[in-house]
Amino acid sequence: MKEIYSSVVQFRGTHYEFGKHQGKLLAGSLSVENRDKQWKIRKPRFQVDIGETKEALMKVAPGIWEELEGLQDGLKWNMEKIIMHFSGYRLEIPKSGCSIMTGDNYLVRNYDYHPKTYEGRYTLFQPSDQGYAMIGPSQRVTGRMDGMNEKQLAMGYNFMHRKKPGDGFICSMIGRLILEVCASVEEAVDMLKEIPHRHSFSYVVQDMKGCSKVVEASPRGVIARDDQTCTNHFEKMPEENRHYLVDSKARQAVMEKKKQVLPSAEEAYRLLNNTGGGVFSDNYHSWAGTIHTSGYMLQEQKAWFALGGDRKPYEIDFSRWLSGEDNPEQYLYGQVDTNMKFLHMDQNVK
Repeated sequence: MKEIYSSVVQFRGTHYEFGKHQGKLLAGSLSVENRDKQWKIRKPRFQVDIGETKEALMKVAPGIWEELEGLQDGLKWNMEKIIMHFSGYRLEIPKSGCSIMTGDNYLVRNYDYHPKTYEGRYTLFQPSDQGYAMIGPSQRVTGRMDGMNEKQLAMGYNFMHRKKPGDGFICSMIGRLILEVCASVEEAVDMLKEIPHRHSFSYVVQDMKGCSKVVEASPRGVIARDDQTCTNHFEKMPEENRHYLVDSKARQAVMEKKKQVLPSAEEAYRLLNNTGGGVFSDNYHSWAGTIHTSGYMLQEQKAWFALGGDRKPYEIDFSRWLSGEDNPEQYLYGQVDTNMKFLHMDQNVK
């Protein structure tokens, strides 16, 4: 078992100030050092276009562009490098896993990926300029793997495939955009139909009205459906699916069986976090091992988070944080059953 942690990043202020604050925290960190090494090994298969990236972000969430400018000043990098690392636009990403279940006022998900991509940052951000306050783990600093915003909208995403990529946003930035500008499932669906998509993912959104949607999105189309479970295959666009779906369908079958008895948030969490429950994955070498389990209780505005399996989650009261009370934990700790290197903890992660 490997002891791991996520740093808790809490900030209230403008997007630019948040970006600069994060840049200073990241300067000289293992996350930045290892990302640089990974970029040198894996040359990007696209051209960085500052104007195109700015235009794409300004149309949807201009505050995020200002966050990138703050990161530039905090890290003392040129904007081309900032965009390559943190913009979430036109990037290439490896395959991954993930499972999501929604129910009565909750969303629970397993984040399945490779340890060498995990940056170990759990963020709470309350902007003073524009956009909604949000809570959740970050990916590529500006993106969000899953989360909940002040309007009590929760989201998570699941990988489908990387075939025939388009010019658009990647999953983590799309997750951030949902939390940044959407107050309901309806608004999230509308936005997902408007923005350009780089790869094919499903985005699961749940709001306080009890509405839960799985939005199947690819560079070639976006379709929303009513459902409470999602893994790594499309239902409405089967032509987009990969050939091997056995593992994805097996995990979904476990959750489908459980949802028939209308599980509570606690029961859904245990189903996903239990290493022997049929949903939790230990396929770390295949880029699909469960690193964290998140839960969002919309009505109570509380977030659960656990690193590794068979663990009692940390609980963060987002409503109290929104009222000005900081979360006391600076780090969230856990254990993962692997000896693989983590991006934010180990040297020479390639």
